[in-house]
Amino acid sequence: MAEFPSKVSTRTSSPAQGAGAAASALRPDLGFVRSAVGALMLLQLGLGLLVWALIADTPYHLYPAYGWVMFVAVFLWLVTIVIFVLYLFQLHVKLYMVPWPLVLMAFNTGATVLYITAFIACAASVKQTSLKGTGPYNQRAAASFFSCLVMIAYGVSAFFSFQAWRGVGSNAATSQMAGGYA
Repeated sequence: MAEFPSKVSTRTSSPAQGAGAAASALRPDLGFVRSAVGALMLLQLGLGLLVWALIADTPYHLYPAYGWVMFVAVFLWLVTIVIFVLYLFQLHVKLYMVPWPLVLMAFNTGATVLYITAFIACAASVKQTSLKGTGPYNQRAAASFFSCLVMIAYGVSAFFSFQAWRGVGSNAATSQMAGGYA
């Protein structure tokens, strides 16, 4: 039987060292920003901001169609910010009980449908609510254009999230190496 060594080296840590390790766990994942999903979210955030900023600068409260466009644009913009932050700081990994591919697919599909309705409402109301060539007309026309672009961006995200949910083109090893996004 082997004898127990007379000297054992031990190492202790202070609470200050442990707190530093916890704070460094919230580092941003720049790989997510470079991924297709992250780039599309940034595009959605930028274009969505343009949509609601252009509509907000006109007297939209006089026309119910623009109230709907504002609701869709601001609501989806805020939810996209929350999801972007969750993925940027890898907080979705800590919430492992949530089926994130399914949540993203449902969100992007719902956002696409909502933006389809907002685009139709915005585009159909431009000529009826303002005179051609005036400031509000140009802003509402630009908001219609950008809402179409945001709708397309959410549609592409819905397609990518459907593929991620279905597991197309990856296996367990590649999805773990990619951090869960393509």
